[in-house]
Amino acid sequence: MAKGFNRSAAAGGGNPMMAQLQKLQAQMALAQEQLAAETVSATAGGGAIKVTMTGDQKCKSIEIDPEFLKDADAEMLNDMVLAAVNLALDKSREIQDKKMGPLAGGLPF
Repeated sequence: MAKGFNRSAAAGGGNPMMAQLQKLQAQMALAQEQLAAETVSATAGGGAIKVTMTGDQKCKSIEIDPEFLKDADAEMLNDMVLAAVNLALDKSREIQDKKMGPLAGGLPF
């Protein structure tokens, strides 16, 4: 065996960096589960359109007030839905940054 060759480090045994990475991986998996369970909502058109989205950016529902449909044209409806979806995405990204951001600081690189 060559001098200075550390068998336990090569096999991953007792490697503190590997242990830290595994701990970080578990924390990230937990944060992702929590994000999938959290929801945010955003409205547009004075509440006529409501979009609910999860913390992992999955759209759960889009609700349109039937009263809004009486006076809305297709272009206005499209704009309002798009605005509500984008607001919900922004909110979802904010909670994702809050959950995942601190974990990125734990990377040993």
